[in-house]
Amino acid sequence: MFELHASKVSNLKNDVLSGLTVALALVPEAVAFAFVAGVEPLVGLYAAFIVGLITSIFGGRPGMISGATGAMAVVMVSLVAIHGVEYLFATVVLTGLIQIMAGIFKLGKFIRLVPHPVMLGFVNGLAIVIFLAQLGQFKVTNAAGELEWMQGTPLFIMAGLILLTMAIIHYFPKLTKAVPSTLVAIVAVSLLVFAIGLDTKLVGDVASIAGGLPSFSIPEVPFSFETFKIILPFSLVLAAIGLIESLLTLTLIDELTGTRGRSNKECIAQGAANTVTGFFGGMGGCAMIGQSMINVNSGGRGRASGITAALALLGFILFASGLIEEIPLAALVGVMFIVVIGTFEWSSLRILGKVPKADAFVIILVSGVTVYSDLAVAVIVGVIVSALVFAWEHAKHILVHRSVNEEGSTVYEVNGPIFFGSIANFLEQFTPEDDSDDVIVEFKNARVVDHSAIEAIDTLAERYLSRNKTMHLKHLNKECKELLHKADKLVELNIIEDPDYHIVSDKLA
Repeated sequence: MFELHASKVSNLKNDVLSGLTVALALVPEAVAFAFVAGVEPLVGLYAAFIVGLITSIFGGRPGMISGATGAMAVVMVSLVAIHGVEYLFATVVLTGLIQIMAGIFKLGKFIRLVPHPVMLGFVNGLAIVIFLAQLGQFKVTNAAGELEWMQGTPLFIMAGLILLTMAIIHYFPKLTKAVPSTLVAIVAVSLLVFAIGLDTKLVGDVASIAGGLPSFSIPEVPFSFETFKIILPFSLVLAAIGLIESLLTLTLIDELTGTRGRSNKECIAQGAANTVTGFFGGMGGCAMIGQSMINVNSGGRGRASGITAALALLGFILFASGLIEEIPLAALVGVMFIVVIGTFEWSSLRILGKVPKADAFVIILVSGVTVYSDLAVAVIVGVIVSALVFAWEHAKHILVHRSVNEEGSTVYEVNGPIFFGSIANFLEQFTPEDDSDDVIVEFKNARVVDHSAIEAIDTLAERYLSRNKTMHLKHLNKECKELLHKADKLVELNIIEDPDYHIVSDKLA
């Protein structure tokens, strides 16, 4: 329905126009996430500006938009409530330093270990989260000061404007692609509301965005070990959430644009951005999948799109707050609904019955945990479950074929990976008491994966040696021989035929 696989090549005009579109959509989100964290709106807006600017200039994924996010905001709530906003700024600084270290030690590469079902679950879960977040705009404050759902005319006006926004975004590209349809939709709906005088919620009804330039200040917290103990747990969680969401968004943008970002460079840029943000009164942030999708959908590909979005956001804060506050929230909600439709992997619904049950379970599990908990927990749970499924499936794939050769020797041909999950099955298939005095174990079609496998081979050798039987281990690599204890002298080395691979073990590190 909505084509997101656009040109790989960046275009300055498209980048600038797309950046302006993103900046408009950033305002209510930054304000909303600031409220979630329990801080002033400007704290969220400053974070969106600083994080967005630094990551756009120095990040590893041109075209990706970063700013204040809900995933990180929910972690900040208790910290701000108990210790105050200054502790939040100190936490953000430490979060940035942790992320920089992650990039320096090249931990970003581990994002490649996230299985595709986890990615599908992550994308679907975030789409649902973005959708649910927009439902809050359908609530108004009653006479008692309580939030309640819109009814009657206000609801119909809100829904109509949302549908109009979505229709313009969908159909305008059929006329021309010279201007981003999202920007056209926001301007058109805003002018319509102003011209007719429709009574509907505006950005200014949420909060004022007027302010000055962010100023440098060292967080006013005691420089003590007690402070460090308070902020460290929050910093670790925020750093993990920020990097996971950023790197998964990077991977998603890579797929959409057919290009490849640099994960470790993005880690360092995210860390630097958060460190600077903490010193300038911002709440910290990471990559924003919703805004990144708006950018990609609007034609933004280069660094200029993110830089434009950040500078435009600052311009709104300094000079155009009154104008931006007149934008109907319905227009921005319509934009986010389009993002939801474009983000959700609808194909995953069709393949649920066709993929292995374990993969289908992981997709649903990660989506659910993302919605009801947070992204970091969802991804970690998804990776663990996927790893356990992988280990279980491959543990069953170890096969040992027993035969007797012309010389009367018992020959065992091992097929499949030998690792911690398969060693029990591996050892069960040998019968030392029934074998001849000369035994050959052939590893040509097997692979010794980890140190648990080495210990299993040693255990097997000990069983045969205790029965005074001779065992020959063929086609094990040199690394195996170095790690073996009981069986090292039983390995028959053949430089030409023996395999060459590495084993997961600390012994040779």
